[in-house]
Amino acid sequence: MRFLTSAAAAALLSLSPAFAQDDRGDWPSSVTIGTASQGGTYFIYGTGLAGMITQNLGLNASAEVTGGPVQNATLVETGDHQIGLVTMGPAYEAWTGNSELAPGVEHASLRALFPMYQTPFEAVALQSSGIADVMDMAGKRVSVGPAGGTAATYWPRFFEVLGVEANISYSGANDATSQVKDGLIDAFAFAAGVPISAFAQIAAENPVNIFGFTEEQREQILEALPEVSAFDVPGGLYQGFPEGHGTVAMWNFAVAHEEMPESLAYEITKLVMENNEGMMQIHATAAETLPENVDQNAFLPYHPGAVRYFDEIGVEIPAELR
Repeated sequence: MRFLTSAAAAALLSLSPAFAQDDRGDWPSSVTIGTASQGGTYFIYGTGLAGMITQNLGLNASAEVTGGPVQNATLVETGDHQIGLVTMGPAYEAWTGNSELAPGVEHASLRALFPMYQTPFEAVALQSSGIADVMDMAGKRVSVGPAGGTAATYWPRFFEVLGVEANISYSGANDATSQVKDGLIDAFAFAAGVPISAFAQIAAENPVNIFGFTEEQREQILEALPEVSAFDVPGGLYQGFPEGHGTVAMWNFAVAHEEMPESLAYEITKLVMENNEGMMQIHATAAETLPENVDQNAFLPYHPGAVRYFDEIGVEIPAELR
């Protein structure tokens, strides 16, 4: 597991301990958080979250490398992980029994804790490849991240909508960027909170093209896949890219099993929601980790502990999600 940066560690130490101390007799001795591959935002965010929980709640928490949201939903459903980071598209498919990992199994035990941020879809290729647009990927070798991740689930769907037949492979973010640099694949199409650390690294070391979708392509995708939304990546996030570009994105939430003790779910939700500055020290995407974004979840019931916290601060949770 990667260590936190000094800035993030300092932020953790500066956080105030949780004050609403309930009886912890039913708390587990430790919790694990399902993230994704190293080099992606989930791993950084989840590692920081684990550090916050350990530092402030006196509970040993660790972030685990996984295949991403599709796998995380199932790992939480089965109780193998206590917390999972998920995008809402794969979470909805798991909830309704349409998960690619566990088809036919309704993940009825999943409960939302708090909103995280939006995950935009972006692609990177060496300029020497001539790939500067999604349509240029036709017939090319393209990694879509680890199997079971949001990118691996949705990029093939985007290709289908746009009529692009790419030769798809699967690998973690760090491995995929290395494969791009070494010429083993032609492009890496991914999904993560921006800036994507693996993209930032390759852009700093090589002449690359980083792109999303044209307006016409985006309109086709939004019409075919309503679970994603329009997103504009700001300029200046990657070296050599002062201008932004358009793409699509999907919201992320932290989820837990319904049997997580109510007091623990309450304390975790309270800790994250009341320490946005500390979360932003972990990753800039946490600028969207805010109570007002609870309405970005339209189907998954909130854990009673999370509901209790949001009720306390006056953020309304719809009756059907309680």
